[in-house]
Amino acid sequence: MRNATPFLAFVLAGLFIAGAAHAEKTRPKAKTKSPQSSSQSTYKWVDEQGITHYGDSVPAEYSQREQKILNSQGVEVQKKQAEMSQAEAVAYATKQREEARRRQHDMFLVSTYSTISDIESVRDTRLDQINGQISAAEAYIITLNTRVDGLKERSQNYAPYNTKPGAHRMPDDLAEEMVRAMSELRTQNSALGQRRTELQKVVDQFDADIRRFKELRTSAAARISESQRDKK
Repeated sequence: MRNATPFLAFVLAGLFIAGAAHAEKTRPKAKTKSPQSSSQSTYKWVDEQGITHYGDSVPAEYSQREQKILNSQGVEVQKKQAEMSQAEAVAYATKQREEARRRQHDMFLVSTYSTISDIESVRDTRLDQINGQISAAEAYIITLNTRVDGLKERSQNYAPYNTKPGAHRMPDDLAEEMVRAMSELRTQNSALGQRRTELQKVVDQFDADIRRFKELRTSAAARISESQRDKK
């Protein structure tokens, strides 16, 4: 039954071409075309109404649309993609890269993990590592805060923080130490924020991997079941 589809398409194409040839012969000042030989290719395209057409050539107004070339048996042997604008080409290339990345990641999932527990184990190990880094960063920040607080307290003895007449100017080494300590504190707080963001990304990524792994496993089981039914 499946083999009849290409033949039916070819028959329809032949009828279309024969009708087109007859119309061309009866139209004044129009070029006539000889019937196609059995070895000649047939073009297939779709107009703006979504109607499929067949012919020995594609009209100029449809030359930029997607076209398919059929052999004498009505089998598709070549396909020409529709011409795209620069924006469409960029979007298409982006979509192709994303699909390739997704297929590659799917292959990674099914070739790396056997069960969902395997994924969870890797996730937990990664989360433990990041949580350890967060704990270390938090402890260091506490130390830095204590240091900065002590430096600020010392600075109260000097101008401009001490407004009493005759207050001495803050020593350069104290001012420099305060600048360094506060700069390091900002750096460590920023790094801590990045670690926490990374932690959430890992959680989200592994959640997505688990969902996708379940989908892949379900579809694989469905294909096996269908194959077994076909064998029966």
